[in-house]
Parts: sequence; structure tokens; C-alpha cells
Amino acid sequence: MTESHLQPKKGNFPLGKFIFFLFIALAGTAGGYWQFYQPNSSVNQQALLAIPETKDPYTAFAEEIYDGIKENYWEKIEDDKLSEIFRLAAEKQTGTSQILVSKDKAGVTTLIGQLTKDQTTEKKKERVTGIADLVLSNLQPFGRSRLYTSKQEKKLRETVENIDSTTDLYATLGIEKDATPEQIKETYQKKSAELKKDTSPEAAKKLALLDRAFEALATPEKKENYDKTGAEPTVTYKLVHPDIFYMRLTKFSPQSFDELRKAANTIDPKQKNGPTTLIFDLRANIGGAIDILQYFLGPFIGPDRYAYDFFHQGDTTPYKTKVGWLESLVRYKKVVILIDEKSQSSAEVMAATLKKYNAGILVGTKTKGWGTVEQIFPIKQQLNPDESYSVMLVHSLTLRDDGQPIEGRGIEPTVNINDKDWTKQLTSYFNYPELIQAIKEVLK
Repeated sequence: MTESHLQPKKGNFPLGKFIFFLFIALAGTAGGYWQFYQPNSSVNQQALLAIPETKDPYTAFAEEIYDGIKENYWEKIEDDKLSEIFRLAAEKQTGTSQILVSKDKAGVTTLIGQLTKDQTTEKKKERVTGIADLVLSNLQPFGRSRLYTSKQEKKLRETVENIDSTTDLYATLGIEKDATPEQIKETYQKKSAELKKDTSPEAAKKLALLDRAFEALATPEKKENYDKTGAEPTVTYKLVHPDIFYMRLTKFSPQSFDELRKAANTIDPKQKNGPTTLIFDLRANIGGAIDILQYFLGPFIGPDRYAYDFFHQGDTTPYKTKVGWLESLVRYKKVVILIDEKSQSSAEVMAATLKKYNAGILVGTKTKGWGTVEQIFPIKQQLNPDESYSVMLVHSLTLRDDGQPIEGRGIEPTVNINDKDWTKQLTSYFNYPELIQAIKEVLK
């Protein structure tokens, strides 16, 4: 990568009329009733201006969120726009018309101080956290940024790590923790055979959960990891044809890269007659830990390669691969990447990069178009020692191979399976009937 690649590039990626859509979003929850402040209002502005600025925990809490948005939100947002969002959120939270003495942080501080004055501690907390969450949720894209409690943050981290603390996979299979691999397999086969006889949606859900349990407990290595961490595997694989290896990545979790490496290494790279075709499945991949994406792309496109960009407040930041070719993946001369409308976030970035480098043919349907990078920012000024809050904030937008935001656009497949002649299109890339048949089987 040349030095010029490292220079920030200016860009403008409007996602619509900000305040206009904010009005719609809030009005939808407030029943559509609006009363806008007019200059001839009977409210005594001089009296409001005379309210002294306070630094109690509630105004400090709001100020920290205000500053955090200004510094960390993906889009540069002016004070008049941000303070207006706070005003609208205060109206929604209180059910009464509100005004700002100034359209900046000082005006927001005064407003919060006025709304919490002479209120009970619980009411102050309810108002300030309610306003903060409304402000965050109405930042574009709507609903992505939120105020998180410690419990919500813990749940998010478990989701990223692919831990489901609400489900006991041993109970799902109906086995004890000391069950042998043979007992696990026998129990799974018996229960799955029974469920496959039932065509109801409920049976399909039970079968999917049963498959999850078997995947996590079938091998001693995966079982040991589940017992220690509660994390379920994110990579599944199998040889679907003597020449075609299939791998599916369901989520980007901290352990996913190691899982990918182990899955790929099940095929000895020195094996002369091993598979030369790879189906890499990103369908329904919900993303996850995007910071490991630099490691995931290296095995496919090589070391120290310019991979993708993040867009933040007018500048783009380039990211390069952190590792090199994975020997066990080099063997694959024909690569198909499966995507669908449920592929999102990190999966979309990966698909876009593989498409840019022509590292494989994208087959499926257009992805979801969820192209944001959210980050958790801790709040220093907490309201009480019994509960801590943090801010989940959209920090950056991810970009497609053409430089446009993924958000709201998605990634287009090279071959769209909704086209009647999609098999013919794929044949123009790979004249390989067995591969097309294998893809059909996977798509079922």
C-alpha cells in the first residue's frame, strides 16, 4: 500500500434528512402531537437564562453523553442539531413542551437541571436515562445507538462471544455432562430422527436447537470449550464431495479465527488428491467482533493487504490484513462465497473485500445492508453505585468495494440465485456441474 492510501479521504454519506426523520420517529411513539416553540411564547426566557448551571450527577451524566456523541459518533453533528434532539427527547419523556435557552451543551445542561429540580432521586434517574436513551436511539441509523445497563452490556458481550446463558445444551440433548461421544451421537441421532418425522414449525425449531447442541458437544475439544466458557462453535464444516469442501461461519467471535484455522486444517494441505473447491458460507452471519476481520481476510487475500475502510466524521481509515495465507486454504482453486439477506455487519465487509480481490464468486442474494460499527463507551459519571450505564454508539460506517457505505445498500452477489438463469451464470465462471449441484443442496 502506498503512502497515499494512508491519507484521510473526505467523504459525504448522507443517510437522509436528519431532523425530519427524527420528528417522524419520535412522533410515531408520541401519537403525532407537536407543539413547537415560537418566539412569542409566554415562557419567561430571561428567567430561564438566569438558572445557574449546576454540576450535579444528573447534569454531568447528560453532559458526558453529549460530549461522547460529539467526539465518537460516526457523523459530525453540530450543536444546534444535537441540542434539538435532546429537546425533543425531553418533550417525549416528560409529555410537555420544552425549550432551550441556547442551542448548545449549555442549553442542554440548563434543560436537564430544570427537569430534575425538586424531583425524587428515582424520578431524576428515570428522566435523565430516559432522555439519554431517546437521544441515542434517534441518531442515524435509528435504533443502533442506545444507553445500556450493565446487564444489557453483559448480554451483548455474551452474544459476541456466542454464549447463550439461557440455554443448557446438555438438557437440550437430554444427556449428562460426563456422556461419551458415542452416547452423545446416539442420543442425537435418535431424537433428530423423531423430530424429522414432524413437519410442524415447532419441530423445526427443536431440531435446529438439537443440531446446535450436537455441534457444540459432539467432539471432546468443542465439548471442553463449551464446559469451560459456555461458548458455542461458530464454524461448521464437512466434505460434501470428494473435491468440494464446505465451511460455514455463523458469527465473528473471539474464537472464530482459531476455529476457521482448525477446520481448514482438517484437510491436509499436502494431500495430493484432496478437494480443490471451497464453498464458504456467510448466509445468516450476524457479524460480531469486527476487530478480528483483519485476521480472517489474510488467509484469503494474503498478508499486509489493503482490505477495507471505516468512515468516521468525514475521514476514512484503511485497514490491512494482519496475517498471511493459510496453507490449507491455498489448495482451493475454485471458491464460492454464499451470502443472503441475513448476512450483515462484519460478514458484509468480508464479502465486499473478497469480491474486490476476486478471491471468490459471491452467490446468493443481496446482503442486509447493516454497515455500522458500534462501540461500547463507559460513562465515568454514574448516577448511583447500584447500577452502571454505558453508551452503545455507532462509531463508524463500513464501506463496500466501490467506496460507498454498506449501510442501507448491502452487497450485491456476483450471481443472484433469484435469477432464473443463475446456474448458467455460475457455469460461466466454473463449468463444474458437481459444484452447482452441491450449492443447490446447501441452499435447501
